[in-house]
Amino acid sequence: MTSKTARSILGEVTARIQARSAASRERYLAQVAQLAGRKRGVERMGCANVAHAFAAMPANDKLRIVAEKAPHLGIVTAYNDMLSAHQPYEHYPELIRAEAHAQGATVQVAGGTPAMCDGVTQGLPGMELSLFSRDNIAMSTAIALSHDVFDAALLLGICDKIVPGLLIGALHFGHLPCVFVPAGPMSSGISNSEKAKVRELYAQGKVGRDELLQSESAAYHGAGTCTFYGTANSNQMLLEAMGLHLPGAAFAHPHDDLREQLSRAAVRQALSITAAKGNYTPIGRLVDERCIVNAMVALLATGGSTNHLIHWVAVARSAGILIDWTDFSDLSAAVPLLARVYPNGSADVNQFQAAGGPGFVIRELLQAGLMHEEVLTVCGPSLQAYGRVPSLAADGQPQWQALPEGSSDESVLRTAAAPFSASGGLKLLAGNLGRAVIKVSAVPEDRHVIEAPARIFTDQESMQAAFKAGELDRDVVVVVRFQGPQANGMPELHKLTPPLAVLQGKGFKVALVTDGRMSGASGKVPAAIHVSPEALAGGPLARLRDGDLVRMDAVSGALQALVPEAEWAQREIATITPEQQAENGAGLGRELFAGLRRNVKSAEEGAISWL
Repeated sequence: MTSKTARSILGEVTARIQARSAASRERYLAQVAQLAGRKRGVERMGCANVAHAFAAMPANDKLRIVAEKAPHLGIVTAYNDMLSAHQPYEHYPELIRAEAHAQGATVQVAGGTPAMCDGVTQGLPGMELSLFSRDNIAMSTAIALSHDVFDAALLLGICDKIVPGLLIGALHFGHLPCVFVPAGPMSSGISNSEKAKVRELYAQGKVGRDELLQSESAAYHGAGTCTFYGTANSNQMLLEAMGLHLPGAAFAHPHDDLREQLSRAAVRQALSITAAKGNYTPIGRLVDERCIVNAMVALLATGGSTNHLIHWVAVARSAGILIDWTDFSDLSAAVPLLARVYPNGSADVNQFQAAGGPGFVIRELLQAGLMHEEVLTVCGPSLQAYGRVPSLAADGQPQWQALPEGSSDESVLRTAAAPFSASGGLKLLAGNLGRAVIKVSAVPEDRHVIEAPARIFTDQESMQAAFKAGELDRDVVVVVRFQGPQANGMPELHKLTPPLAVLQGKGFKVALVTDGRMSGASGKVPAAIHVSPEALAGGPLARLRDGDLVRMDAVSGALQALVPEAEWAQREIATITPEQQAENGAGLGRELFAGLRRNVKSAEEGAISWL
């Protein structure tokens, strides 16, 4: 595909999103303008309201806010000790407060949001709360900002559902300037290939739990984000592409001096874009259609997490913007794959950063005309600054420098002129089984088309039992259904990956079809995921029977049960028993999410629960 053709596709997709979103975006911006036109919080609130808001603050801070009309920042933090990525946030409020005071401003922690670790809950009942935690986080962000006394907000979050939740919540306060403040990745542990090998050996019964635990603990071993390119690190790439971080802030290490200085600079930047300044930049205006398209392009160019085909639909909707999986698929055909980071390669995010990181990717895409450059960011009306990298100057302050023309490691990062692939890492599949997505960036080309009999399961455990019994030692399309948002909250199904990889390693033609999720770690096994409509909602996946021939074709974009049309139309819709459905929603807090399961939209509609 020529660069000119790719640029035209970028323009066409952006234009149709703008046309599709015209009415809802206009309503959203009108609300932003109405809220932005009000007096500052302390000037419009009653005296009792003001007294409550600042009762616990030092007298000098009260004076600054009320009498001196100093800018006042709100912090929404997802700090907890359960998430290695979020543990460094423990002391961020005092750092932010100190920097704000130095700038003549004041700060309050507006509120905290829950933040769960999918790595802890993987394959366990808690994972059924994971997807819905995003909307819970969005609501928690809204509760924090509902005190409505802030001139800008700093958002502290990194991981899977936390960043989308914070962003959705912030966009419902679209009149506020908002800056995301990351905390960085953990240092590299054992190689991702070594970790994957031990998992496969464990799936085969060739190593025991002690060896597996030793391997996992060598991979996940300290503070910071997990170093594979899953949803959390994809979040960071997308925020850079949207201009919601300081440029290059994503992958500086938690305890590096640069990290502290970037966090301090984020405070100064938030203060510089408030309504009192000439370059007022509310998040609701910043996140426009071009900004959303830039995020989509960055995801595709780096082979990022498939979760964002759900999350960014919801993020866009929060700003009055309507996108769908066809938009992603059409962009994927035009956007080259510039990065190979595990599970799409052997490198981790530290190696990605060392090779040039997000700055290299954004610069290459801008030069190729594959991102919109003249967009609002928290650092000004251009994305150009995000194609540079930060370092510390002699005075200890951050400075930004141009990157070398070429990648320092072409096994990890390549230029747009010589990419790993001419197209991005995601593909839309459609057919009589519904609509789904497949992440092809890590799948060998000889596995892009799989045709084999179906073996159907309703949970991970029964599939693993069949694998251990040798029942899957053949060409097979493993179908795991009743795993969608309505059924059980759409958990990630990572426990399927090791046994499927073992089967593929034996030479069998293997694929997965599911209405559940696989995240950024779907890896080298072809997987049609997020099948919509889901089985519990009467989707066609519920018509499938054991032994039906299924064709998954990532070349033509087909997902088809090869069953005569008349027979297919007459098939009964399979259901799960009331006992199974009750079990899906019982215990460990799952009952509290029953209302969300009843009201949730489909995966392609963003699994939104608030509409």
